Amino acid sequence: MTGKYPQALEELMELLRGLPGVGRRSAERMALSLFAWDGEKLEALSENLRTLKQRVRKCPQCGNLAGDDTEDGLCMICISPVRDASVVCVVEEATQIRSIEASGVFKGLYHVLGGRIAPLEGKGIESIDVDGLEKRIAGGGIREIILALSPDVEGQATAIYLANRLKFPELKISRLAQGLPAGSDLSYADPATIAAAVSGRTRFD
Repeated sequence: MTGKYPQALEELMELLRGLPGVGRRSAERMALSLFAWDGEKLEALSENLRTLKQRVRKCPQCGNLAGDDTEDGLCMICISPVRDASVVCVVEEATQIRSIEASGVFKGLYHVLGGRIAPLEGKGIESIDVDGLEKRIAGGGIREIILALSPDVEGQATAIYLANRLKFPELKISRLAQGLPAGSDLSYADPATIAAAVSGRTRFD
């Protein structure tokens, strides 16, 4: 690889460009900043990255991110004794859980689909974890499912599919109240907007 920097730095920049939102100039600044770190900090970063996949995994119950130090590998929300296990909020990605938690109004559990239905991107129903959600509902104890999906075409299509598929007796299916900007990503909505959307949720008809 050619360039104005030594090959090792060029390779690092190329790797950093694989991160979301990181372009050539950003990768350059990040790589040079890392090069300026002392050896101890670089070793700590290297060790963290090397063991990341072993120390962080998906919660086997909800799909949220979980550490390797919790009971049965469950996330901190699933093992919390103060959460309301009868209400499950369905999100597309684990990052959206942080946004909802920041609102401070939701006290139930979550289920991460791992994506959404997007035919134009080649993502069908097999790309989301509906089977796991159905098993949780069939296991009993869940009275409400909140579909907290992004208010864009793909998010709404996924919500409609789930509402039609999850027809369990006595199960209430609701969705967030209007207020989130159309086409927005729930991960970036402010806490006040999310709080209003969760508190004002309506039955999915």
